[in-house]
Amino acid sequence: MAYDLEEQEQIDEFKAWWKQYGKTVSSLVIGLVVAYAAYQIWNYVQHKQAIDASTQFQELTVIDQKDLKAIQAKSAAIMEQYSGTPYAARAALFAAKANYAAKDTKSAKAQLDWAVKNAEETATRVMATLQLANILAEEKDYDGALKLLEAKHDAGFEGLFADLKGDLLMLQGKRAEAKAAYELALSKLDAQGKYRVITQRKLEALG
Repeated sequence: MAYDLEEQEQIDEFKAWWKQYGKTVSSLVIGLVVAYAAYQIWNYVQHKQAIDASTQFQELTVIDQKDLKAIQAKSAAIMEQYSGTPYAARAALFAAKANYAAKDTKSAKAQLDWAVKNAEETATRVMATLQLANILAEEKDYDGALKLLEAKHDAGFEGLFADLKGDLLMLQGKRAEAKAAYELALSKLDAQGKYRVITQRKLEALG
């Protein structure tokens, strides 16, 4: 096929451009294709892990609560193999409850601490924090419990944190500070919620 002069010039310019930049363009295209493929593979792996973790967690929840060894083994496996999923922290919380019931507070505290530091879900992290603070309070480690409650947390749970803080301050004999904490809790808790009624009674008891 014959080209006119203008077309031939355009072809020559393109050839010259390609000679200079062709390798770079090819590398970029290949890089994009590889990146897209890697992203698709990553999505597949994450999805499969989430499904597998969900299955493992369901198996954990049906284990007899008295079979502590089985619960510990199963939860440890989930926490190790599926740490990047929400089910890992849920498993830690489940195991902590079983250990606490069996009076193994050391293990319960370790699992709750792991959940506090690694939970992907805000609600799970909050539950772990409050439960761990309660255990510390039972051990009379009030300062440790208060420090835990001072850590950054979702504003939506401020009422629960303030209420527990009030309890800890009361245990330390700090009535004025406890009263301020309960007042803050009342301002944050759901007006129709059951926790607000309990907090109100605590505040009224202080006079």
